[in-house]
Amino acid sequence: MHPICMRLLAASIAAVMMAFASNPTLAQNGEQKAGDKPQPADAKELQKKIDEFAEAEKALVGPAANPECVWVGRRVVSLLWRDDLDTAFRHLEIYDRFGCPAGHIQAAFRCVVRQGKIDDKATDTLNSRVHACWLNPASEPQGTAAVPSTTTNR
Repeated sequence: MHPICMRLLAASIAAVMMAFASNPTLAQNGEQKAGDKPQPADAKELQKKIDEFAEAEKALVGPAANPECVWVGRRVVSLLWRDDLDTAFRHLEIYDRFGCPAGHIQAAFRCVVRQGKIDDKATDTLNSRVHACWLNPASEPQGTAAVPSTTTNR
């Protein structure tokens, strides 16, 4: 099977697993009641996660682009930012077990830290910063322009 097809299959499986994890009634019982129709917001959230995996696959090369590495790695970076080190280290063991690159965690966390303080009440800000840093750990802090060099090569 083509590697791209394998990655899309893995992303789809991960998305389905997240859907079941976010809705415990589905995980316990495969039957839906008449009043338990999936909400459009859930479908949008699921599609957003699938799109994020596809975006990571396009932006990154190697194991850091695998859906399981993206999902667990971003969680580790978020937990490190929030000083939940015990949980971050437990997730890091899972990350390592999947064969994901440890250096990418370090680079992404460095990127998040370099960009400065995040509003504690705005979780979406943290999630979007972690996502952006996961895709491009070498990105410059927001709001700072590149300083032109005063030296020349001669």
